[in-house]
Amino acid sequence: MDILLASNNAHKRGEIQGIFRDLGVPHSIVQPKDVGFSFDVVEDGTSFGENATIKAHALYWLLRGVAVAGVTVDPEPERVAQAARARWGSTFPPVLADDSGICVHALGNEPGIRSARFGNTEDAPPLTDAQRNRLLLDTLSDRGDRGAHYVCNAAVILEEERFVQAQESWYGVITTEERAGNTGFGYDPIFLVPEYDATVAQIPQETKDRISHRAKAIGRIARALAWVGA
Repeated sequence: MDILLASNNAHKRGEIQGIFRDLGVPHSIVQPKDVGFSFDVVEDGTSFGENATIKAHALYWLLRGVAVAGVTVDPEPERVAQAARARWGSTFPPVLADDSGICVHALGNEPGIRSARFGNTEDAPPLTDAQRNRLLLDTLSDRGDRGAHYVCNAAVILEEERFVQAQESWYGVITTEERAGNTGFGYDPIFLVPEYDATVAQIPQETKDRISHRAKAIGRIARALAWVGA
């Protein structure tokens, strides 16, 4: 069964597909581009949970030809609905969204929900992952407390009034310098997992798919889907 992911992020899709695979759940993670459209939505919530549901509901209604406030879509909503009907008929798949970020304790749990926008300014292009990591390391250069945790809130919409939501965290330490590896993305090269003495970017992807904040939240969602028969 397909699950439509409310994200354009290929790294996130790969991780979620890997998590489902590790759980033995035979669902395929599909992105909007696979159906022939692109969409973006203003994430103006005040929590991870609000932003996850904003994204999930926006995509849920786009499948039905409705663009809610804050949505940018190409092509127009009715053509999105036509593409969805061509692929799935009258029974659309569940829509899954997650909102995640890093909470740094010495910064009052910032950047939090603004993790992907950390350091951005209106008069300059968005920072790259490497630039955000460098900025965070510089910001913490004189701080003794380097504790941090990742948060992931995942929400899946089955029908208009039926949804499942779960939030999980993953605690670690911010390194003093980037320790890149072969896996991970975002802040992973500077997020140290003490029990492995390695950053997330240095541990195997298969391990991350079992123990991360996203793995735990998506695991709860997967079990809920099995429970409701979706």
